[in-house]
Amino acid sequence: MTLQMPKAKKKPEKESDIQKVVNHYFFTKGLTLDEIKKDAKKKKILYSRYTRPARDLLVLAGSVRKAEHALSKVAEWAQSRSLDYTIETVAKRWLELDRLKPKEIVKKPFYRNQPMVWSEAKHKWYVVTKDNEWLEFADKETEIEWRVVK
Repeated sequence: MTLQMPKAKKKPEKESDIQKVVNHYFFTKGLTLDEIKKDAKKKKILYSRYTRPARDLLVLAGSVRKAEHALSKVAEWAQSRSLDYTIETVAKRWLELDRLKPKEIVKKPFYRNQPMVWSEAKHKWYVVTKDNEWLEFADKETEIEWRVVK
């Protein structure tokens, strides 16, 4: 009769501060923790490439919370302008973080899929036809459709 020692339970690994910052960077890119792990195993993500910039950002920010806030702010700013960004971008933009604002979304008026123009002189809406004719808008303003135009 042999006695077997009970297997030691593995403690759940606690994320280091650097891992938290790197993971938050990938979260801002739209990846989940499982996707990060899977891509790292497949060598699609070289996780170690992001550890040094994350450490530098932590030193600069002073805490994980501040570093994550800065990452989120730069991510929002860059994504609104269709720019790519990395952890290094946050460090480069550190001095101007409070001035980084996401690009405003501009909505343009349309009526039955035709663009509209507001005449400041006459205080009226006009519908611009395909032949570039300006027709006075005579419907209800609730019929105006506001769309984001890139």
